[in-house]
Amino acid sequence: MLARLSAFVIWALVAASVVFWGLRLLVRAPSAPAYAVPVGDATAVRGDLSRLLGGALTTATAAAPAPEASSRFKLLGVVAPRSASGDSGVALIAVDGKMPKAFVVGSRLDGDLVLQSVSLRTASIGNGAGAPAITLELPPPTTAATGKLPTGGTPVPPLPPAVMPQAVPQPQPVPPPPGQQPLQPPQQPAPAAQTQ
Repeated sequence: MLARLSAFVIWALVAASVVFWGLRLLVRAPSAPAYAVPVGDATAVRGDLSRLLGGALTTATAAAPAPEASSRFKLLGVVAPRSASGDSGVALIAVDGKMPKAFVVGSRLDGDLVLQSVSLRTASIGNGAGAPAITLELPPPTTAATGKLPTGGTPVPPLPPAVMPQAVPQPQPVPPPPGQQPLQPPQQPAPAAQTQ
């Protein structure tokens, strides 16, 4: 038994070695397409090296200006009260392109900006109780697709007649075993006469 097992292991290793070297020698790597350009030293780094060498910071490499406050916030949805007071409600707002969060009226959005009011399609943001600095508005809803039914042409064929279902056979009562009395169905109480 041991001889058979060792022979099996040896031949399995020989077969694995043949497959490995056969794939290694006979399979070719895919070549680059004809329109590919090799990267070499000819393409030098193109950039402003004056700052690296101690020069002053140029306007091209200066920090980008801070985005406008209204472009930082995106209104995605509102839950507004039925009354026009705007002192309660919830707005779904994404700040700086992050995941949107639900903000209740009076909660702080970012820094000193507070959600001041929510109406049917808008949300007002400002500093505390002052006038709203930013008013966000939901985009208008898309219009429903309308169309016209075709007139004339070929008529629609009538539906086939309905197939009547076959009557389901009623189950037959099973006779009681010998020596027992048959079961009686429960009695329904008679409806009581209504008095007026």
